[in-house]
Amino acid sequence: MSAVSGPRRVPASRYGLFLGIAALGCGIDLATKSWIFAWIGMPDDPRRGDVWLWRDVFSLTTSLNPGALFGLGQGFHAAFAALSVAAAILILYWLFYVGAARDGVLTFTLALIMAGIAGNLYDRLGLPGLRFQGHEERVYAVRDWLHFKINGLVDWPVFNVADSLLVCGAIILFWHVWSSQRSSADEQQSADEPAKQIPCS
Repeated sequence: MSAVSGPRRVPASRYGLFLGIAALGCGIDLATKSWIFAWIGMPDDPRRGDVWLWRDVFSLTTSLNPGALFGLGQGFHAAFAALSVAAAILILYWLFYVGAARDGVLTFTLALIMAGIAGNLYDRLGLPGLRFQGHEERVYAVRDWLHFKINGLVDWPVFNVADSLLVCGAIILFWHVWSSQRSSADEQQSADEPAKQIPCS
């Protein structure tokens, strides 16, 4: 008879690590968005002007993205919102039901990704209550405000803290999975090698 699979025990500290990092990252993202949009204004505000922190390289600007990361998939905000919810549920299931949260690096990495998902999902659901001038319809789009534009050579899509957390989390996740698989492969190779016989004198 096969054993019935169920939730695997996870150290209580992993819950604290995940919730703390996710809440902090999401909080920083939402706070910076609110601050920048209140300071600089909506993208359709004629009084709005970019704030250059490094002339012709890096500026603070306001932009609304109804698509996905870095402006991809314009016009599908509802689909991306649904995918964000599904991804968040999958992360929680994998970490705390399957038991992946026993890995501290994985918990930290997925907390970064969860923070990015939550920060942008808040905007996609229209919760900031933004409206364009002269319109009553609520804006369902992600608030972006960081812009690299290097003297006509590079014009990187405007992004935000949540986007940065998603990218950093994805990079760390890829590195962690790759290094773990490599270590496992090395251990398996060592185990498969025949034991060397000690020559008799």
